Amino acid sequence: MGVEAGAQAARSRALAVLRIRSRALAVALLPAAVAVVLYAGDTTGHLVGPGWHAARWTVTPLAALVLLAAAGIALVVARARPAVSPTVPITEESAPDLYRMVRDLADRLDVPAPSAIALTPDCDSWLEDRTHPAHGPPPRTDRDELTGAPGAHRRTTAAPVLVIGSPFLWWMRVGELRAVLAPVVAGTGPSAHPDIAAARRFVRGLDAAVAVSSTSGRCPLTRGVCAAVGWVARLLLRSCREHAALMERGVAAAAAERAQAVDYGLRIVAQEQVGLAYAGWDRLLTRVALPAWRMGRWPSRLDAGVVAALTELSRRDRLAEGFASRLGERPACDLLEEPGAIDEAASLLAARLFHGGPAEPGPDWAPVTWQEYPEEVVDRKWRLDAARLHRVLDAQGIHHTPDPTTPATAGPTLSRVLDYLATPPNTAAAPAPAPTDVDVDVDADGESEPGSERTHTLAAALTTELAREESTAPEAKAPDTQPPPLPWDDATLPLFPLQPPRTARELLTDHVTAMVCCAAMDTAGATPGLDWLDGPTLLINGERTPDLAPGVLSLIEDGDPVPLRHWLTQAGIRPEKPLRLV
Repeated sequence: MGVEAGAQAARSRALAVLRIRSRALAVALLPAAVAVVLYAGDTTGHLVGPGWHAARWTVTPLAALVLLAAAGIALVVARARPAVSPTVPITEESAPDLYRMVRDLADRLDVPAPSAIALTPDCDSWLEDRTHPAHGPPPRTDRDELTGAPGAHRRTTAAPVLVIGSPFLWWMRVGELRAVLAPVVAGTGPSAHPDIAAARRFVRGLDAAVAVSSTSGRCPLTRGVCAAVGWVARLLLRSCREHAALMERGVAAAAAERAQAVDYGLRIVAQEQVGLAYAGWDRLLTRVALPAWRMGRWPSRLDAGVVAALTELSRRDRLAEGFASRLGERPACDLLEEPGAIDEAASLLAARLFHGGPAEPGPDWAPVTWQEYPEEVVDRKWRLDAARLHRVLDAQGIHHTPDPTTPATAGPTLSRVLDYLATPPNTAAAPAPAPTDVDVDVDADGESEPGSERTHTLAAALTTELAREESTAPEAKAPDTQPPPLPWDDATLPLFPLQPPRTARELLTDHVTAMVCCAAMDTAGATPGLDWLDGPTLLINGERTPDLAPGVLSLIEDGDPVPLRHWLTQAGIRPEKPLRLV
């Protein structure tokens, strides 16, 4: 599909959407038109008599009611604020080179330049219309770029905002970013056509009206009115859904075809970088940022961490070896005047979107640099988890020492956890009974697996303790001045939670691992570390220890402490020594 064909397809679908709007308007005006005809017939002497008189008295109130309802619905659709993606705005003063590059790209594509640039903490780029009075500039005059015909001018809305994924700026080179943005910027051409712009406004208004009608907390009368408005808006949305989807498909096809002439060869290479950036960004968020967010700390240089993570991935993956040679070229973040400040703003927004953190830093929501991460996040996380594990054991009355030749040691020890999870229930003091809503694993003969009952008991208790701590955690202090209203619904954060809540077994695994790491740091001179792809890691003699997980899982799932004790002996870790906890 060429530029002309894609543009014409988009315009035809836009006209179909507008026809649906016109039909809705015609239906609303139909009773009024009938009433006008009846009154006109009365004045001309054609429609006279008791029957026509009764018809006029019947149709007139109905027409007035329908007109009022249509006016109200139209007012809601016109005034409802469409949803806007949460982004970090980039002013031209803070990124003149970036704006210059985008304008040059728009000139090469012969399309209007985007009205503004914003960053999103995700691996994606798109155009977003923000011409609504609540969050957009006033209309202006632009050239009609649907067909690219020179000299054609029409009254249209301002060009959309270009939203760029912040990881792209830090990982991609300038030429690669320009090649990736070419098909996106090319979309401003069809977007400038008045029919397409009007169809998009209509669809966005219907979507916003549905959202307004779904808002809770209203009085019964208002809820009834909103339900009626929502029903009409949903009906219209269903009617124009297919046309709107095909319109956007035509716009995308026209934009992609127009961008073929700009950096086509480089775009093929740049698309490989898009996939690589997405993989590194996902690992960085789930493995590195998420543990910090759960502790009330947010890494302030996430995008810089993407470069480190992807460089490490390039070093490990033989298929990505050639990507490391790109680092000698100029990175796209050099197009920003203050990349550090913008990275910090994008990092805070990422924490809000993916975890639901506060809008402003505070005592319980502080930034952390990558240099401070091992001590401020990794070490503290392990010691907090270990302390929580021992509090749960204390609450259950677990104070026994299985080996009579070993004196009881004052203070928390790793041996206490190992002995409790590994000792069968009939050879030591019985633990606290498991909660009735916790299922206990059984083998084929119906007998409880060794250590299974204690594992479930401890895991359930940890889950309860962690839920209690989260429910009583103090909220972050609100800033002295109220921030401006956000263009998105701040009450629904996080919009994109990274992971579902951890299961009780996963919580227990994390806490036992933290206990082992604390023992390694306090008795064997190990140190906390940060792996860019796997997150918190334990360093013994400066080297990462990747073989800890099998021993912990064997203890928790099978009640077998032998693999973990063997690993502890090889690493020189003494589980009987007291540990320093938070």
